[in-house]
Order: sequence, then structure tokens, then C-alpha cells
Amino acid sequence: MPLPDLESRLRLTRRHFFGAAATGIGIPALASLLPAAQTVKGQPGLPGFPNFPAKAKRVIYLFQSGGPSQMELFDNKPRLAQFQGTDLPESVRNGQRLTQMSATQSSFPVVPSKFAFAQHGESGAWLSELLPETAKIADKLTFVKSVHTDAINHDPAVTFFQTGSQIAGRPSMGSWVAYGLGCETSDLPAFVVMISSTNGGGQPLYDRLWGSGFLPTRYQGIKFRSVGDPVLYLTDPAGFPKDNRRAFLDAVNEINESHFEDVKDPEIATRISQYEMAFRMQSSVPDLTDFSKEPASVLEMYGPDVKKPGTYAYNCLLSRRLAERGVRFVQLYHRDWDHHGNLPKDIPKRCKETDQASAALVKDLAQRGMLDDTLVVWGGEFGRTVYCQGRLTKDDYGRDHHPRCFTMWFAGGGMKPGISYGATDDYGYNITENPVHVHDIQATVMHCLGVEHTKLTYKFQGRNFRLTDVHGNLVKEILA
Repeated sequence: MPLPDLESRLRLTRRHFFGAAATGIGIPALASLLPAAQTVKGQPGLPGFPNFPAKAKRVIYLFQSGGPSQMELFDNKPRLAQFQGTDLPESVRNGQRLTQMSATQSSFPVVPSKFAFAQHGESGAWLSELLPETAKIADKLTFVKSVHTDAINHDPAVTFFQTGSQIAGRPSMGSWVAYGLGCETSDLPAFVVMISSTNGGGQPLYDRLWGSGFLPTRYQGIKFRSVGDPVLYLTDPAGFPKDNRRAFLDAVNEINESHFEDVKDPEIATRISQYEMAFRMQSSVPDLTDFSKEPASVLEMYGPDVKKPGTYAYNCLLSRRLAERGVRFVQLYHRDWDHHGNLPKDIPKRCKETDQASAALVKDLAQRGMLDDTLVVWGGEFGRTVYCQGRLTKDDYGRDHHPRCFTMWFAGGGMKPGISYGATDDYGYNITENPVHVHDIQATVMHCLGVEHTKLTYKFQGRNFRLTDVHGNLVKEILA
């Protein structure tokens, strides 16, 4: 019997054997990804999901990268004026892990916020003068003041919030949602990411934060750019008409289909699916990003930066437009909240960039009847210390990373509005009531989407993984 040719032998791998033998990925699975199958609106999720009636159909996650200071924004501590300049007691610090930036300090001087706080709305929520527009929607918000995390440095802390693990490589929350629930549209991705520009810098944000990890790559987040086409190669080259693009894709798909039948690699199916998605986005994205039909009152509500692509305001309005078109998970990142020094001058800049647009997004969703089934999440990867890092003067101070307690807020999508949950001590250093872990946040967000977090799993390397790993408890008290 003659030996098979070299190409055939190279294909006889363990992966090829099991792929060819699998019954779940063959031609029927491929058919669901091809153009002929796109007559069905949307992209289906897993059978049996959602597990129960969902309050939220979609999520808009406003991630404030760098660690916004809860001491300056949400967690009012009037007694700190009495302790100003005194050393934070060891009984309060209690051996807490420090960053390398604070570990060399010989003292830990307490510094109260320079900014005034007041209560707002019928709920009486405390907010800083830095957030005047957020204060106006206080009764629509759910504040959780007792969030805590395991990580003390930026990259593992951001990775932990986005993927449920401090170690890179796990699927992001948006990818899990897209995998389990699919999408309500076939013209746009299920998971879209945007990074707004700031006048500062901020910690780097890596593509793996919205990656699909070990899930098929069709579930990864699609990043919209702020310059040029939102997605690369959206516009056809000059002299290349749309009919030519369609013929080109048909030819490429035919090759990919043939290859798929041969090796049964699911990533080939992903490639076909994404080529088709890109083709449809040539029509859907220009309409999506055309704000000309938005009422002047809406544009005014988001603020003067709303017409500038790449700004936080622009991305907030674009998030609402993505949500109403059926996108399942929208992730916004806004950087440069990492204020180790010069905090009194820098944090007002970040608030000016984000406060009005964040509030406008919630109001806009509400007036369109979308807030009830859209969950808005606002928060960073950790909080800031009550003690000053480095130089402390009358007009200048900074705060180090603080994972023990910080504040997030939520709106709509099954959350109980007008409440503040959890509390911290007089120093804003330790949680005194109702601690909420990162995994608890993730489990609760999934619950709002109708997903029991312990059931959405994926088998990889012999183990069933999930977003919350082996942790996570539903925070029932903040649910409507």
C-alpha cells in the first residue's frame, strides 16, 4: 500500500482525528455560519441560555482604567478632617499589602479629600462636587461601596475584572456573554470595544482584555478605532466595487469551506463567519456612526465632545446606538485615573471628560425605554488609599492603589435603583458592611442577563472553566 503524500500525513494529527470524528462541528455547524443561513436575524447562543427570564438583554460597561479615587468621588468621610496629616494607625492598616511605591514610605499621612460632598435625590446618595451630572441621576443608580479585589497592581487587576483571573489568557466577560447568549443582530458583532482618548496617558490596555481566550475566536471583542474607519478595511479600495468584494468573498469562502470539510478546524468556520460579518458591516457601520439624525437635544445632553470621534462622549452615544441595534456587550475604556500625585489637579480633568456623558447615557437609555433591559456598569480595577503617597502639601497630594474597598455604580437592567450598598470605616480603608468581591460582581451581572454563572462553562484542557472560576455569589440585595 503506498504511503500517503506529505500533505496528507501532516494533516493526520490528533487534533485532525478528533475534529474529523466529532459530530458537533461538521457540515451542519458550518452551514449555520454561511451566507445562506443569514436569513435568520441575529446570532444564536447556546441551547438552554438564558437559564431563566433575563432582566437585561445587554450590557454597557464603562471601565475607568487606572483606579478612580472613591475618596474624591463617592465615599464621603467627613471625620478625616480631624485626622489630617496624622499617621494612619497600624491597627487600621493591619499589615495590608503595599505596592512598591508605598513600601518605602516611613509614614502614611492621612489626607482628606479637597472636594466637597453633598447628598442628592430622594435616596440621599453622597456624591462629590466633581460629579454634578451624575448627582442629578442619583436615584437611578445603584452604588456599591464595598467592592474589593485580590490584585494590587494595574495589569492583573484589570485582567481580573475582565476575565475572572489575574493570569492572562482567559476569555473576557464580553466573550462569555457572546458565547452563551449570542447576539440580536447579524449585522454587527455581539461584543464591541472602544477606548477613548485622553489628554493624559494612562496604563496600557492590551487586546487580550477583550479576547476570547480558549473560546473560539469568533467570540472575541471587536475594537472600534477612533481614527479613520471604525474597523480596518471597512471601505473598499478605489476602483474595487461592492460586487467585486462579494465575488472575492465567495471565492475565498469556497476555498475555506473545502478546507473545513477536510480538516474540521473550528477556526476555519470562525474565519468564514467573520468575513461575512465584515461584509455586512460595510453597510451597517456607516449608518451606526452617522449622528446627523440625532436630535439636537440628545447631542447637547452628551456634551460638546460628542461629535469628536474617539472621545468618551462620542463613545457613550455610540454605545447607545450599538445597544439599540442589538449588540450584546459594549465595553468602553477610559484611561488615566491613576493619580499617585497631582490628584487635585488631574482628577477634575477625568471627571470633566466622563461625568456628563455617563449621566447622559443613563438618561438617554431611560427616555428611550431601554434602561430597564440595559445594564450599565461604571467602575475601575481598584480604589485609592486614604493616606498620601509621596509629597503632601496644601495643594498637592496623591493616593496609591487600594484593593480593599472601592465604589462602583450600576444602572438599569435588573438593579435596584436609588440605593447605596456596603460601607467602609471612618478612614475609608476597610469594609465594615456587606463586602462584594469581583467574582460576586461578575456573578450578579450574569444573573441580570438570565445566566446562572455556574452553568456557563467551557471544557478546556480537561477542566470545565467559567468566568467566576470556582467562586462568586449573587448579590441579591442590589437586585430589583
